[in-house]
Amino acid sequence: MNPRLAAARALAAVLSGKASLNSSLPAQLDKVDERDRGLTQDLAFGTARWQPRLDLLAAQLLQKPFKAADADVQALLLVGLYQLFYTRIPAHAAIGETVGCADKLKKPWAKGLLNAVLRRAQREGEELLAGMERDPVVRTAHPRWLQKALKAFWPEQWEAICAANNAHPPMILRVNRRHHSRDAYLALLAEAGIGASACQYSRDGIVLAEACDVRGLPGFAEGWVSVQDEAAQLSADLLELAPGQRVLDACCAPGGKTCHLLEAEAGLAHMVAIDLEAKRLTRVRENLDRLQLDAELIACDARDTASWWDGKPFQRILLDAPCSATGVIRRHPDIKMTRQADDIPALATLQGELLDALWPTLEVGGMLLYATCSTLPTENTEVIKAFLARTPGARELDLATEAGLRQPHGRQLLAQEGGHDGFYYAKLIKITASRG
Repeated sequence: MNPRLAAARALAAVLSGKASLNSSLPAQLDKVDERDRGLTQDLAFGTARWQPRLDLLAAQLLQKPFKAADADVQALLLVGLYQLFYTRIPAHAAIGETVGCADKLKKPWAKGLLNAVLRRAQREGEELLAGMERDPVVRTAHPRWLQKALKAFWPEQWEAICAANNAHPPMILRVNRRHHSRDAYLALLAEAGIGASACQYSRDGIVLAEACDVRGLPGFAEGWVSVQDEAAQLSADLLELAPGQRVLDACCAPGGKTCHLLEAEAGLAHMVAIDLEAKRLTRVRENLDRLQLDAELIACDARDTASWWDGKPFQRILLDAPCSATGVIRRHPDIKMTRQADDIPALATLQGELLDALWPTLEVGGMLLYATCSTLPTENTEVIKAFLARTPGARELDLATEAGLRQPHGRQLLAQEGGHDGFYYAKLIKITASRG
C-alpha cells in the first residue's frame, strides 16, 4: 500500500472519532512495505501535529467543507498539505502520489479536487498561511479551545508550551537499578557509540542525543533499560518506597511505572496493578516479563473496590489518573484532534471519583501519589484542592523534587523542548480513617 494512503486511512479513523493513531495506525503499517513504514509514521504523526493549522489552510482552499462520510478524502488532503509544507518531498511527487491514492478510495471525484487544491496550495499556500498568522490557532497549531486554556492558565509560558508540544520529543531511557547504576549504563552507551547524557531530575533517567532502535541498546532484551519519559520516572522516588510495603498502581497500563516501582524497591511485599481493560494489561505483562518482574494484574474499574480489593490496606498508592494527556501532545499529536473542551470537566469528575474510591484502601499513615500527564489545573491542583476539602483525614505533603512549578497544591511540570513531558504530581498522607 502507498504510505500516503495508509497514513490517510489511519488519520480518517481519528477524524471520524473512531480511534486514536495508536490504535488505527498499526493495522495500516502492516499493509505497507517495511521500507515505507518510517515514512508512513512520519506522514501520520506529522499531519496530526500540524492538523489545526493545515485544516484552516484547507478551509481557505476549498469551496465547501467535506461531508462526514468523506473523512478519508479530507485526511488525504491534509497528508498532501503536510508533505508540501513540512517535508523535503519534492512538490511534484507529493502531489502526484497523493492524488493517485484517490483511486483506492473508490471516489473518482476526489482525484480532480485533490489535484486542484494541492496545486493551488503549492502556488499560494505560503502567502495564505502568512496572512493567517495572526490567528493563534494557525500560529501555534493548537485547537482554539486548548490554545485559549493554555493562555488563560499559563499566561507567561503558553507559547513555550505550544512550541514544545510541536517539537519532536527526545528518546529518554530508564536504567534498571537492579542491573546497573545510571553512570555504569552511560559508560555502556558510550562504548556502543550512542550519545547520551543524564537527565536533570530523575536519578534513573538518560536522554539520548538521537532516537534509535531499542534493539541496539545494550542489554535491552535482558531488561537493563526501558524507554520512559523523565517526568513519569519521578513517581518511584516520590512514593518513598520501603521493604515490606504493599503497593497499588491504579490505572497502570502500559506498565512503565509499575515496573519502575518494582525496580526501585526489590523488597516490596506485594504489588497490585489494575487497569480498566484486560487487553491493556497484556502490554503490562509483557513489560514485566522482559524485566523479570512480577505483579498481581487485575482488570477492573478502580472505583468499584468491592470487585477487586481484598480488604488488606496498602501502604502506598500510585494513582496515575486518566486525563486529557495535554502534557504529552508531542508524543501523541492526535490529541489535538480527539480532545474537546467538554472532555475536561468530565475527566475532573472521574479523577475525583477515583480518589474517593481508593482512599479507603490506604492505611492510616500511608501515602497516595496523584499523577496526570495533563497541563490543565482543572485536572490537577483543582482536583486535589476539592479532595482535601471533602476529606478531613487527608493532608498534603511536600514533593521532594525541584522539577516543575510549585502550585497551590502539588507541582506542575510543563513540556520542555529536549527534556521531560508535561506532568503533574501531588502527594497525600492519610492521618485518620475518618472521611467526615
